[in-house]
Amino acid sequence: MTTTPQAIRIFHLQPGAQARELPELPTQPPARGFYWIACTRAAFSTELPRLQGVLQALTGQQLVDLHVSDLLNAQLPSHYDYTSQYDMLVVRRLSASLAPAAAPLMPAAARGGPPVLRRIDTSPVGFAVFDQVLLSVHPADCSVRDAYAARLITPPAPTTTPPPEAPNGNALPTTPAEAVVRELRTGPVAGTRLPASPADLMLRMVNQIVDNYLDLRRELSRQLDHWQAELLQPRTRFNNWRALMDARLTLHQLDEICEDQRAAVQAWCAVLETWAPSSDTPAALRELDLLKVRSRDVLEHIERVVHHVRRLEQSTEATVQMHFSAQSNRTNDIMRTLTALTAVFLPLNLIAGIFGMNFEFIPLVHKQDGFWWAMGSMTATAVGLTLFFWRKRYLARTGQG
Repeated sequence: MTTTPQAIRIFHLQPGAQARELPELPTQPPARGFYWIACTRAAFSTELPRLQGVLQALTGQQLVDLHVSDLLNAQLPSHYDYTSQYDMLVVRRLSASLAPAAAPLMPAAARGGPPVLRRIDTSPVGFAVFDQVLLSVHPADCSVRDAYAARLITPPAPTTTPPPEAPNGNALPTTPAEAVVRELRTGPVAGTRLPASPADLMLRMVNQIVDNYLDLRRELSRQLDHWQAELLQPRTRFNNWRALMDARLTLHQLDEICEDQRAAVQAWCAVLETWAPSSDTPAALRELDLLKVRSRDVLEHIERVVHHVRRLEQSTEATVQMHFSAQSNRTNDIMRTLTALTAVFLPLNLIAGIFGMNFEFIPLVHKQDGFWWAMGSMTATAVGLTLFFWRKRYLARTGQG
């Protein structure tokens, strides 16, 4: 039995403690940490006045009307914008979903092509980043929110490697590096620390969105390789051209989506370079440096997606060109064979035409063995020309030795 995901989920993240999911929207800023308000696009539309009031109470600023329209727009491409109080980033997720997209970027149409291309969902996910609040707007079928929320609220696993002890039973002193490793292994989010800021949480989710597409590389490559092998079969008549064109159109659409994502993240990185640390402490400086490193990591993942999509496009285009080249070579082989056969029978027609003239005195016409001499000369000429053409490989198929 499936359960319907909650429309609005609220989490309180603070350093040194496990993330908590709150039952109601908060009414005052957190004393420590920040709030993550994650909602679906439909819930954001219906609860907009209430959410604007919460943002006013928590941050002293509401969302601009233009940004509200952007977050509600299911056709919006990836882009970045900012105000003096918050930053807004919209990223179209590149993940495959078994369910049809709630609002596809292109009009839905009955089409063929590899099933993985037909299942690609490109719904936008919007983020509004405040100092102590992260507001994220997801499509109704988005699994990124619930998956990351489950990681945040998962209880810390008990440590399996106790700290080393001295012979007298006392715990040995640990170095800072060993303490960091132990924290990473036993923290609330397995393998990583809790996000230190709303921007950090946003970048982690964006990274997960992009990585969801990277997981499809093998399936995409395998299914397109099957088509390429079929196209390169010399004796196969390929008839699935409409599906192939749809697949190329989908790859081109993914390329445009990736370009929009890269432009949005590059704009975010450019603005991030102008940020000043909240204080002059080493912790604040390290937090800002980690944000820059994570932003560059997200940009690098998007670059990998762009490279992979373009490689698939180029490979498909090259295969189509090779298919037409193979068909052209096959046609040339047929025409060359027919030309060679015509050249073999041309002297025979000449001999038959000479002996068919209506002259009274023609050599060998009135002799008893004249017919056999004519047939012998025609056979010798045909065999000689056939051997000559075979030696010149005019009768051999291209690619055969």
